[in-house]
Formats: sequence, structure tokens, C-alpha cells
Amino acid sequence: MNYTSTLFLSQSVHDLRSGNIDLEDYITRICDRIDSADPVIHALLPEPGRRQRLIREARELKKIYPSPVDRPKLFGIPIGVKDIFRADGFPTKSGSQLPKTLFEGKESSVVTTLKKAGALILGKTVTTEFAYFEPGSTCNPHMPSYTPGGSSSGSAAAVACGFTTLALGTQTIGSITRPASFCGVFGYKPSFQRIATDGVIPFSESADHVGFFTQDLTGIEIVAAILCNQWNAIISLPERNPVIGVVTGSYLEQANDEVLQFFEAKIHQLEQRGYKVIKVDAFGDIESINSAHRNMIAAEFAGIHEMWFKNYEKLYRKNTRDLILEGRLINKETVDNARLGRKVLRDRMEGVKVKHQIDLWLSPSSCTAALEGLTSTGSPLMNLPWTFMGLPTISVPSGTTSAGLPLGLQFAGSFMQDELLIAWLKKIIK
Repeated sequence: MNYTSTLFLSQSVHDLRSGNIDLEDYITRICDRIDSADPVIHALLPEPGRRQRLIREARELKKIYPSPVDRPKLFGIPIGVKDIFRADGFPTKSGSQLPKTLFEGKESSVVTTLKKAGALILGKTVTTEFAYFEPGSTCNPHMPSYTPGGSSSGSAAAVACGFTTLALGTQTIGSITRPASFCGVFGYKPSFQRIATDGVIPFSESADHVGFFTQDLTGIEIVAAILCNQWNAIISLPERNPVIGVVTGSYLEQANDEVLQFFEAKIHQLEQRGYKVIKVDAFGDIESINSAHRNMIAAEFAGIHEMWFKNYEKLYRKNTRDLILEGRLINKETVDNARLGRKVLRDRMEGVKVKHQIDLWLSPSSCTAALEGLTSTGSPLMNLPWTFMGLPTISVPSGTTSAGLPLGLQFAGSFMQDELLIAWLKKIIK
């Protein structure tokens, strides 16, 4: 059974700010949807009295902003918050069995900023343990016996289900792009450090990105303008179509045959529409990139968890425990080289773009479609090099497999040029 529902952020923003839809009615419909579908999907952490709280907060917000002309950009938008973000009034558990008191602290500035823009907190969304590979309880809204991906599983599923039009996620390898692809929604990962990461339980200081999910590209642009530092709203594009680069070689070969066939068909469609597509083996030895990224994040993860692991080792699940033990064995020189390698690769890729006059990169959003069962969240290797370089990416829902599972396309731009990536995509997605 399919539990998805269409709910565009841009339309909700317009309707709530203008008063076309009453906020309390909007909240009621969303809560009805949650009551109906979340007992199966498990996208949200349980919260007794959620409906009553949200209606109370909606009434308070309407009193503060009775006139549509004064309403803030995200007036009344209920947002899903991945359970590694601190949000006042909500416990943070990080998908783990460790005492929640360990994770207390100041609210994430991202959450605070969204609240100041008029958003309400729908609730916490399920995540894998400490945003790594041990799955939570969330199912795929398209087929509940399949994985939604990880680690931002609950956020992607909540958006796909229509519980919310906006949900926060994080990505250290592929934790936004992959679940966006598996759940059939848009997933935005900004340039590294473009969105603040304070108040978020860290995984890797060198690779953590805060991003979010929506069901529309216009919605991404609305929220990115609020959350990204030094956002430039005025972008001038040439009249021509963008030139699209595709990385071939061992990188692309990590995807399975089903994804590769889908991807080649999408490239052909773009070419039929008049887009120039340039194929180039820009990464070369992808294994060395994969290894450098893993070493870096494993070592940093082990450092972050040093005291927690010492005191609560028995409460950690196997995959998380194994990464910590692996990270302890990685020496400082290896980590330092990996950190330096981020910019080296980024500069190399920018040189390839300039040489071939490429405007943005295109690749599959995931190595496979969603996997059957909830024991694995799938491979993030299609996303890893873009995260390693810190480049902005957007996963665009682009079709389905013969079995009806979603597949996405991953578009990547240049570092700190998120605005340009979105502008080009608005030309492509019509």
C-alpha cells in the first residue's frame, strides 16, 4: 500500500500567509494524516498531545500575526526535526539508547531561525543511531516493507507522506540525498558550512552538512534563502541551456544495472530536449576517495564519542560500535591528509568544469532503488565524493522502477554557488 501524499511547501507558504487556508484547519488535516499513516510508517517520534499542542501554537501565532501582510515567510509551516537537532521542549535521543541528558544544550540555530520565520515544530523525526547505519523504525511510504534510506529516514518519509512540507536532515556521506531518492522527494544538501551546524549532535566536523527535504524546488529556494549564510537572491543566467557533466568510470560503476539503465535513459531525454551532456572520468580512482572520506569521518566519530563510549559502550549497536573501534585505529596523519584532500579534489573538479565549460554535474542519487527489508539503509557511495568536496547537491525525484519504487537524479554545483545550482535546475525542471 502507498502512503504518500502531495503537499508542496511553496503552495502551503502562499496559502497560509494569505489566509486562503486557515492555519488550524491545516494543522488538523496534517494531524489526521499522521494519525492515519504514521502507525505504519513510523516517521515521527511519538508525542502525546501533539495535535493539541500544535493547535494551541497555531492559535497563538494567529494572534501575533492577524494580518496577512505582516506574516513571516514560513507562517504556520510545521517542520519535522531530525532527532539529532536540539529543539527547545523536545528531548534529543539521536536514535540511541544512551541517556538523553547527554545531549542537552542550546537549541540548534537552524531550528531557532525557522521558528523566527514563523514555523512550528511538528515534532522530532526518526533517525538511525547517531546518524550512522543502524536503522530506526521508519518504513518507506511507497512500500512499507522497503527501507526509506538513512540516516535522515524519518524526515524524508514525513515529507513523502505529507505530514509536513519541510523537514530537516543532515548528511555526512549520503543521509539526505539517498533517502530523498528512496522516498521520492527533493533533498537539498548545501555547500559545506553554508548552513550552521551548531546545536546538532555531530558525526564528523569535516563532513557534516545540515540540509532539508521538500516536495518542490521552489520550496527549497524559499528555505535556502532563510538558512544559508550570505544568500544572493539575484542570479543572472545566460539564455542558453546549462551544459551538464556526467562523471563516468569507477564512480558510476558503483550503481547497479537498474539504476544505470534508468540514468542513461534520463541522459538521452535531456539530450533530446537540447541539453549538451559531457561525459568525463573526473574522479579516476574512486576507491581512494571513498577510503579517505571513511577514514576521516570514522576518526572524528570516534573522537566525538570517546567519553560516551567509555561510559555506555554496552548501549551502542553493532554498526556504530564497529565504526568507533575502527576510528580509534586511524592515525592523525591519515586524517590530516584526508582533510587536505577535500580541497584538492574540489579544485580538480572545478578545473574539469572550466575546461569542458560544464555548468553542473549530474549523477544517480543512489546506487540502487530502496532495498527490501529494514535491516539496511542502502549504499551512500553515489553521494560520497560530493559530500567529501562539500559541494551543493539537490536530489530530484525523477521516476520509478518497474516495481514502482522511486529513483532520483543528483545535481551538483560549484562550492558556495548553491544559488546558481537552483537557478539552473529551475530551467531544467519544468
